[in-house]
Amino acid sequence: MSNPFFNEKKMREDADGWASPTSAAAVSTKPQGFPAPDGPPITDGQISSWKGAMTVNGVITASAVLFVLLLSAATFGWMSSTGPDGVSFEFPPFATIGIVVGFIAVLVAYRKPQWAKVLGPVYAICYGYSVGAISRAYETYQDGIVLQAAGATVAVFFAMLVMYRTGIIKVTPGFRKIIVGATMGIMLLYVVSFVMNLFTDGGIAFINSPSLLGIGFSIFVCGLAAMNLALDFDLIERGVATKMSKDYEWVAALGLVVTIVWLYLEILRLLSKLNRR
Repeated sequence: MSNPFFNEKKMREDADGWASPTSAAAVSTKPQGFPAPDGPPITDGQISSWKGAMTVNGVITASAVLFVLLLSAATFGWMSSTGPDGVSFEFPPFATIGIVVGFIAVLVAYRKPQWAKVLGPVYAICYGYSVGAISRAYETYQDGIVLQAAGATVAVFFAMLVMYRTGIIKVTPGFRKIIVGATMGIMLLYVVSFVMNLFTDGGIAFINSPSLLGIGFSIFVCGLAAMNLALDFDLIERGVATKMSKDYEWVAALGLVVTIVWLYLEILRLLSKLNRR
């Protein structure tokens, strides 16, 4: 799952109530639209009398907190999935609940961004536990795959960051619409496959198939997840430029973590398919 929830349209809506004042008059009135209205720069005095404005360092700090919680929960999920013999795998029932709770937390954060500071950790803990269990399952049958997937995820993240910062990848309105549209399409496909699994022996076959079609699909989805990182970077940059509320740092951090987790799981699936050929 990626972060089409935290898109530019939603950010414009949030700006009405969250963007920091850009002039003395704006302190008591809502700024109009996105980006921030024209006016003199916000002063230190105005910031100190208000809750503060979103910063890149703030997003980094919030993201770090979420990752610490996610990795801690993932470690617990990994350990809980190990059988009594210390070698076999047993999928813990709570892992499925964790996926559902984590997904709901993201949906609620989309509707109530001011709750992201609480819902972000809820997602990190619940989904992290599930990711740990899923990773343990892959590692049981394909030794070393988790480390490979984690390394590839880190490499893709920094590659996308460099390409975004150097202007190789530019987030235009058209680019944004294509990526968000494709992401929503993939999410719908996964939901349909999940529902089919409830009533049949299998969902949409090529999603997990090691066939050429299945591998091609996974490569496409990994690329799509990587492109979502560019959207995350763009939203962070726009949020800082617009002087969104400091609370929005948690919204941006949650969106970034959601994308990275999705990218990791898709890379894990792709490597598994390649190993089975």
